[in-house]
Amino acid sequence: MGCGMSRLAKAVISLAIIIMLLMPSALAATMASIDATRSQHLPLPRGTVRGPESVAFDGQGHGPYSGVSDGRVLKWNGDKLGWTTYTHGPGYDSQTCTATKFRPETATESRCGRPLGLRFDQRTGDLYVADAYKGLMRVGPGGGEATVLVNNVDGVPLRFTNGVDVDQTTGQVYFTDSSMNYNRAQHEMVTRTGDSTGRLMRYNPRTSDVTVLQADMTYPNGVAISNDRTHLVVASTGPCKLLRHWIKGPNTGRSEPFADLPGYPDNVRPDTRGGYWVALHREKNELPFGRDSHLLAVRVGANGKILEEMRGPKSERPTEIMERGNGKIYMGSVELPYVSVVKRK
Repeated sequence: MGCGMSRLAKAVISLAIIIMLLMPSALAATMASIDATRSQHLPLPRGTVRGPESVAFDGQGHGPYSGVSDGRVLKWNGDKLGWTTYTHGPGYDSQTCTATKFRPETATESRCGRPLGLRFDQRTGDLYVADAYKGLMRVGPGGGEATVLVNNVDGVPLRFTNGVDVDQTTGQVYFTDSSMNYNRAQHEMVTRTGDSTGRLMRYNPRTSDVTVLQADMTYPNGVAISNDRTHLVVASTGPCKLLRHWIKGPNTGRSEPFADLPGYPDNVRPDTRGGYWVALHREKNELPFGRDSHLLAVRVGANGKILEEMRGPKSERPTEIMERGNGKIYMGSVELPYVSVVKRK
């Protein structure tokens, strides 16, 4: 009897594994899907930096621009010139800010900064940088050393500045601080402990005033303003959700669930259709074995429904998806030494 039960249990477990492995294929068959297996790479300078976390383009369409592991924001100038330095925060020094075998990134980034979210004000040409350690920064057209605009709010330091977006009509800047207890190097603790000390904030460039729109948030990450400018969509990484925070109309100041996601979201960016691309750093129930394919991102409509997905190898764990009008989709990563470019077919 005991032996029979053991065989039954093994059969049930084997069947469950087969079902889990087949589920992604079944889902992909019912939803529009982009295959990112074959992509163009824009390689970072060899052997010195990695992790182009966010992707931005200026008002002339130049770029991409991306922040990397030594504290700089780089600009892509085409295949011949490659990447050049566009901006960095105060205190940057190329010798002391470059990680080595004996000086890891975790030892340099607290001093040199770690640019995460990037967003241009298309009217002024100013680039806003959410630097995990230095806070909200800004640099004018042409680049150079960035100015720190905000590094504490209501007397509380920014510990983990993360996402940023700009209202292209008013110039107001929206940004997140993922935790008041843990910094970027401790990001796994934010998820593991269920930390709910994050904040969503607004910076007024005319007055330099900062307003906390919502406090006590669970791992607020990327943020994007809606097409009609009535609300913000905020990624809540640990709970695998998107939230909607109203900034106009009768619901102003209210936050509500917007979408449940199949993975852990990072940055949120407009999809050029009124919806959003959401990068997924990892699937919710991802298995370490099976076929080398997983969800990289989902495209969510203005109503919060998932409309499209992007799949690719498990070695890719994107932090941002930026779609351009030419059918090219740019993919940032906090781990890889390049920006990926996927072309819609």
